[in-house]
Amino acid sequence: MELKRVVITGVGALTPIGNNKEDYWTNLEKGISGAGPITRFDPEKFKTQFACEIKNYDANDHFDRKEARKMDPNTQYGMIAGEEAVKDCGLNLETIDKDSVGVIWGSGIGGLKTFTDEAVAFGQGDGTPRFNPFFIPKMIIDITPGLLSIKYGFRGPNYATVSACASSNHAIYDAYTYLRLGKAKMILTGGSEAGVQISAVGGFNAMKALSERNDDPFTASRPYDKDRDGFVLGEGAGALILEELEHAKARGAKIYAEVLGGGMSADAYHITAPHPEGIGVTKVMRYALEEAGIPVTAIDYINTHGTSTPLGDAGEIRGIKQVFGDHAYKLNISSTKSMTGHLLGAAGAVESIACLLALDKGIIPPTINHFTDDPEIDSALNLTFNHAQKRDVNIVMSNTFGFGGHNTSIIFGKYKD
Repeated sequence: MELKRVVITGVGALTPIGNNKEDYWTNLEKGISGAGPITRFDPEKFKTQFACEIKNYDANDHFDRKEARKMDPNTQYGMIAGEEAVKDCGLNLETIDKDSVGVIWGSGIGGLKTFTDEAVAFGQGDGTPRFNPFFIPKMIIDITPGLLSIKYGFRGPNYATVSACASSNHAIYDAYTYLRLGKAKMILTGGSEAGVQISAVGGFNAMKALSERNDDPFTASRPYDKDRDGFVLGEGAGALILEELEHAKARGAKIYAEVLGGGMSADAYHITAPHPEGIGVTKVMRYALEEAGIPVTAIDYINTHGTSTPLGDAGEIRGIKQVFGDHAYKLNISSTKSMTGHLLGAAGAVESIACLLALDKGIIPPTINHFTDDPEIDSALNLTFNHAQKRDVNIVMSNTFGFGGHNTSIIFGKYKD
């Protein structure tokens, strides 16, 4: 079987530093922090009282009131980013073969606000079950790809991927695989998460995963800094249109980049901690390079998982040094979570878009909030601290890792006919 080439022809973003792809990129380049005091609920009694929330968001600006009430914010975010990607790719919905277009979507948690609200309401009641009839469809993770397919009539492959913070990278990789195999012509993929909720902040605080830098939230996400103390919770969505190359060319589509390959692995070690020897991390990057058929020296930029946790950041950097050897010192490396916070299951999609725009603009987005070198992290590496850097960018890698030991890596390159 001849494998098809796969390209990206549309993107959409709804993030804590921009409610569309243009604003998202502008603020990435400027090194803007999306962190601030939590407004979704009163956080006074929580150890962490800040997050990277979406700004100036009103569901009624995007949906009629009745429609909005049927969707958890997680799904709302996905629908908005998905719509931007569909428009961006210039798709003619009247002429496209909708049987050949699918939706594969990732989320780590799904409708958390819906579940929390319904559980709290029941617990505060007299025991009589008075649940919202939309409770289950609002909560389930696969409702977002379902509603996207209903909105556009896409009847191709349709499902959700769930692998904690690796969820949307898994969705992108699955979409790439189906297209390579000729199982579809186009797939709308990506991920969404609406995790700035009472239960998420409380839960992550209980496991001591979040930064507690309440006196300075804007600089709290500090990947690779000696004084990092945990990740900053984010929310939002990223969407990409992946398309079989000949199909894209036939309709005259704009091409952002080509998907060159990807990899998946498991640490098989611990529910939350990375493997101390970085076995899964090194394997997943090597798998991606092998599938792409390129040497380590071809990579110009790695958008790292880089969550701002003590163990995770150091482990990923050790893995990069093991895989790339001397070339590690010629790479640009950065964590855009320093600006967006950690979007959990949506992280891979939003960070893949950062990679695509870095390819397009020839600019590496920075790792902001670096103040003190960590002796555990090689200071000779170019971690793109505090300011964006111009560079000729041809091939990039995006890493995401999830609780449970799930690892994914995807490689994008400039499209060459």
